[in-house]
Amino acid sequence: MTAETLLLDYGSGGRASQRLIADLFFKHFDNPLLSAMNDAAILDLQGPVAMSTDSYTVDPLFFPGGDIGSLAVHGTVNDVAMMGAKPKYLSCGFILEEGLSMELLERIVTSMGLAAREAGVLIVTGDTKVVPRGCVDKVFINTTGVGEIIANPAPAGNRANPGDVILVSGTMGDHGLTILSHREGLSFATDIASDSAPLAHMVEKLVYEVGDISVLRDPTRGGLATTLNEIAGQSGTVFKVREADIPVRESVKNGCSFLGLDPLYLANEGKLICIVPQEKAEKALEVIRSLQYGGDAAIIGEVLSAEGGPAKAGQVVMETPLGGHRLLNMLEGEQLPRIC
Repeated sequence: MTAETLLLDYGSGGRASQRLIADLFFKHFDNPLLSAMNDAAILDLQGPVAMSTDSYTVDPLFFPGGDIGSLAVHGTVNDVAMMGAKPKYLSCGFILEEGLSMELLERIVTSMGLAAREAGVLIVTGDTKVVPRGCVDKVFINTTGVGEIIANPAPAGNRANPGDVILVSGTMGDHGLTILSHREGLSFATDIASDSAPLAHMVEKLVYEVGDISVLRDPTRGGLATTLNEIAGQSGTVFKVREADIPVRESVKNGCSFLGLDPLYLANEGKLICIVPQEKAEKALEVIRSLQYGGDAAIIGEVLSAEGGPAKAGQVVMETPLGGHRLLNMLEGEQLPRIC
């Protein structure tokens, strides 16, 4: 490609489109299923599958710890993995603004290719649309993921049972505060970076080495507090968590204190919630901590029956460091738009 910026011609479906696909997307996404250039990819899947789709509009496009390209892979791969599945295939759709720098687009596509290889998935089909200036803010990406379910039964939000233990795989709020601080040009004493990462290998190891997992969920928009409320509501139980046991980086605590935010409501893009029977909790914690993205994992609470419990079904109770208790409610409103 000789153009330095994206032209409307590149979305025409003609020779310019073919050059964009061959010189950019095939260069970084190449695999036999994609290079067949059919209208659809033929996938080799056995048994039940998990499928998820998401669209990414994060602003800014590049931030400490990641970018819109790697995020578009990690976010969808992780959603598929939370069903106890092994992600295998991704589709990707790009909506691109006329005049976009080709160098910037290649940085994004390069990042996506690297992220897909780390996650162990193939990008097998896609689409590109180029729209006139002002019709989209630089780049929007949609990805759809498909994976084979390897857990039996598959984890699900309605499977949290009284007596289960709640774990998280690491620190909360990293991604949300990173996006906000970078977007607004804020600088804190300690560097803060997004936790954007693929969790499929972690889930696979949990399934095979721990098993009997009640719930897996990645606490993205709305953060840990909102996600716990969602699961408690689905399962008709009460969750009790200990504030002192929830891992939050000191830099994130300080940044949130300065901005008047609560890290438990900030998005995460490389962490999971794992709910398992009590007898499985220590093994699950050991497995998660042994992996690249799980070094800060912790047991943070337990699942209680709603009957005679400290709260109503679907509620989350948090024990404070002073021994008091308060309801941890679901997020109201939009704390930070275009977080992913």
